[in-house]
Amino acid sequence: MMGRFSPTLLSLLVLFICKAVSGATFTFVNKCDFTVWPGILGNPKLDSTGFELAKGSSRSFQAPTGWSGRFWGRTGCSFDDSGHGSCTTADCGSDQVECNGAGATPPATLAEFTLGSGSQDFYDVSLVDGYNLPIFVSVSGGSGTCGSTGCIVDLNRQCPTELRVGEGEACKSACEAFGTPEYCCSGSYNSPSTCTPSLYSQIFKSACPRSYSYAYDDATSTFTCTDADYTVIFCPPASSQKSSKDSPKATEGSDSVETSMLPNGWLANLALGESTRTHPSCVLPLLFIVAVTSLTLPLLHL
Repeated sequence: MMGRFSPTLLSLLVLFICKAVSGATFTFVNKCDFTVWPGILGNPKLDSTGFELAKGSSRSFQAPTGWSGRFWGRTGCSFDDSGHGSCTTADCGSDQVECNGAGATPPATLAEFTLGSGSQDFYDVSLVDGYNLPIFVSVSGGSGTCGSTGCIVDLNRQCPTELRVGEGEACKSACEAFGTPEYCCSGSYNSPSTCTPSLYSQIFKSACPRSYSYAYDDATSTFTCTDADYTVIFCPPASSQKSSKDSPKATEGSDSVETSMLPNGWLANLALGESTRTHPSCVLPLLFIVAVTSLTLPLLHL
């Protein structure tokens, strides 16, 4: 009797293992009118910690269940033939295209993920460290709420003078600009009851209602999904009409704040395709089981 069930049990075992390692596929898409250099900081380390993403291009990475980390876009980068250099915004200080375990220098728009925590993925787009680039996170497949999130508004155009970096390349958080406990949610302000939204965080929240605007902005800014893949889009079309220079500058235009997210139909136009959710390392074991089962079953009936 044990022989009759061995292939089935083995199949279930491999499927269980595959499920555990499948994690999620992250696809990065650059809709900006300039090159972006995404940075990656997380554990365990993915196939890259930083790379060049030309205008109109995309690149994907597989992350295992349990992965936790963040992504951001560097702009205005200049690297020599040996790969050494730096970026105007969100530089990771590694002096290389790869960030090698270093995080973004504020200001930086961050997309943050924790995969498979209690079976769910948790994700958000954060402006707590300031803003340098519009980022939008869309979800493919999965079950649960699985909402899209991000900041699609060009906050560099609306940045208060006291938070502005240079000629408008980025917009600091109030914590970065002033360093006081009430803006940084530190010291006696280190709790949800004592650290409340500031005038500056409210400007960010008004423009990007689904993004973190300060440290305790959890209720409207954290999203969950199960068994999904994610696309991180730099400069989604609603906010991609900028200078073609490598480093985005503040531009003249309307002061109105766009508070709505992209319409649902827009995501289909990206034509990014559905995820298979099958990790490559699972394919060969599954094929092996099919072969063994086909050879074994006739013998069991002898």
